[in-house]
Amino acid sequence: MNRPVTLPIYALHAAVIVLLFLLQFILPDFHHGVLARVMVLAVFAMGYNLLFGYAGLLSLGHAMFFSAGLYGAGLAVEHFGFGMLPAFGAGLVAGGLLGLVIGLLALRTSGVAFMIVTMMFAQVFYLVTLYFADWTHGDEGFVIAQPLRQIAIGSLHFDLTQPTTRYMTAFLLFSIVLIVTLFIVRSAHGRVLVAIRENEERTRMLGYDAFANKLAAVIVSAVICAAAGAAYAILFGYVGSTFASVQYSILPLLWVLLGGAATTLGPLLGTLFMYYVVDITSGFISAYLFIVGLALILLVLFFPKGILGTIRDRWLGWLP
Repeated sequence: MNRPVTLPIYALHAAVIVLLFLLQFILPDFHHGVLARVMVLAVFAMGYNLLFGYAGLLSLGHAMFFSAGLYGAGLAVEHFGFGMLPAFGAGLVAGGLLGLVIGLLALRTSGVAFMIVTMMFAQVFYLVTLYFADWTHGDEGFVIAQPLRQIAIGSLHFDLTQPTTRYMTAFLLFSIVLIVTLFIVRSAHGRVLVAIRENEERTRMLGYDAFANKLAAVIVSAVICAAAGAAYAILFGYVGSTFASVQYSILPLLWVLLGGAATTLGPLLGTLFMYYVVDITSGFISAYLFIVGLALILLVLFFPKGILGTIRDRWLGWLP
């Protein structure tokens, strides 16, 4: 029964992964670097989408999870002399622990209250990064020196400052998270999350533990966002409080809405679209945000559920 639907889903995701791999050999230097950054930020959006799109929990605090990974990796290198892989692991642990704590506290609320609580926690996290400026360097941030951004595995040596290595690392992270996300949303847990999003009370009546499933979603979402933050730190070498600001909690929401909430590939499409619209328009006019806003209005009018969300509703109902 599921084979006719399953095959196109896997084929589409495999095609996207193959395309991104091949683009490294085709793109000019500028777009090569941009796409590496977009893939890392798309992972951030994918983590957000798991909670917002599939579980229906609107958060305005995901910048703290991204920044937990960013600072977890960055501070581990800057102050404790960690290598790149242990630092990345430290970022994941920081994000997971923060997700557990925030989930246990914030999930006591729902709806608008959940949104406000997550925003308040994120603002506290942002202020903490400013208060401990001796460690974090506040808004100024700090740069991870290029000689430190190396990975040695046995006889193999990888320089993360090299464009090809950086691209392939971002590609590897994106591919792994995409596959994991696809597995989650097609699993029993993913279906329960959708059921909670649609009708939480009825889901409870069917015997499912709504709180446990939502807490698991918060933790997994936090770890994915932290992975994006840690990767950003070690690949692009900058750590700063800007990434913990409210703006970086709103951006993944925007990317997900543009690409299509509750679609596995929507976050990539939304991030790619938004990044290039801002980049192109800012090169022609100082009031580029007006052009960006106009483009977003037109997109919402013609694609009310995001690009992939609308395509799924109108033509391809099998899209996950």
